[in-house]
Amino acid sequence: MYSPQETRCWILNSKPTGSVVLDGDNPTFSLETTKLPSLGDNQLLVRTLYISNDPAQRTWIGDSIPGGRLYTKAVEVGEVMGARGIAEVIESTSSKFQKGDHVLLLARVGWTEYAVVGENDVAILDPLPRGLSETHYLGAFGGTGLTAYYGLVVQCEAKKGEKVVVSGAAGATGSMVVQIAKHLVGAGTVIGIAGSDEKCRWVEQLGADICLNYKSPSFAKDLEDATGASVNIYFDNVGGETLDRMLPLMAPHGRIAVCGAISNYNGEDIVPLRNWFQVIFLRLRIQGFAVLDYLSKAGEVKKILAQAVEDGKLRIDEGSETVVEAKFEDIPRVWLKLFDGQNKGKLITAL
Repeated sequence: MYSPQETRCWILNSKPTGSVVLDGDNPTFSLETTKLPSLGDNQLLVRTLYISNDPAQRTWIGDSIPGGRLYTKAVEVGEVMGARGIAEVIESTSSKFQKGDHVLLLARVGWTEYAVVGENDVAILDPLPRGLSETHYLGAFGGTGLTAYYGLVVQCEAKKGEKVVVSGAAGATGSMVVQIAKHLVGAGTVIGIAGSDEKCRWVEQLGADICLNYKSPSFAKDLEDATGASVNIYFDNVGGETLDRMLPLMAPHGRIAVCGAISNYNGEDIVPLRNWFQVIFLRLRIQGFAVLDYLSKAGEVKKILAQAVEDGKLRIDEGSETVVEAKFEDIPRVWLKLFDGQNKGKLITAL
């Protein structure tokens, strides 16, 4: 197999203050070619096969959070755009990995064709239950599944019989929260929120008792009717107006897991929380979290989710992810599909 001396990579060219810009005089990213270092002891040369697309990547390249306060290292101008992924080993000086192995990139290698990594920066991909594709290591059996489980079961202490609302329910994390709430926790009612009627019907197939299209003219009334203003847990993936609508619909002492705020990541049309006083009156508990705080439990959660798949309690299949085959030049455009709602389940770039 050909062993390259150089690699193409997407570099952060400028930090966006609003929407990411791909064209023009000052694009957010630039495509560059850099020299690869020689392999040292216990190192691997890997070729990227699949790239994970996550809304949180937008926060890595912005200036909205002061330096040192972001939950992970920010991507600075001149650095390779960060991302998780799956790669193939091209060369190895490690006794743990052989040429041809497919590995999960534990380090945030990013948008690069090839990379030299240490043996501790990757993990071998064990077979998944029911012959599922290895791409699910970037979704249900990776950070996405861990995020859903941690936020719902650990942070919100979800209990059998409770009423749970999930925004972004057709997304990677939201679709897992719906299933875990209904089929593992035993929630009494699960209400999803998604961006199209088609997505809503899919979310209902996953286990939601009802899913509401937030683009519908009757959404506010539909949400009020469906929740009965008695929601025990709201798993928030979007922030903004939907979060504001949910505050008065919570039950007293309700819990809100703040997982994401994709509606605000580009800094445009930020909606003020007009109903914030409900947090006081209803004695709500609102808590943000980062899945990095729970990484020590990743193996344990993977076993729980794998057994649930074997038992038929979780639906993980081709429909759980949107895998987009793309040229290396198109990586940024595929990532931006997240912000237009073009994906169902986990969005993955296949190179």
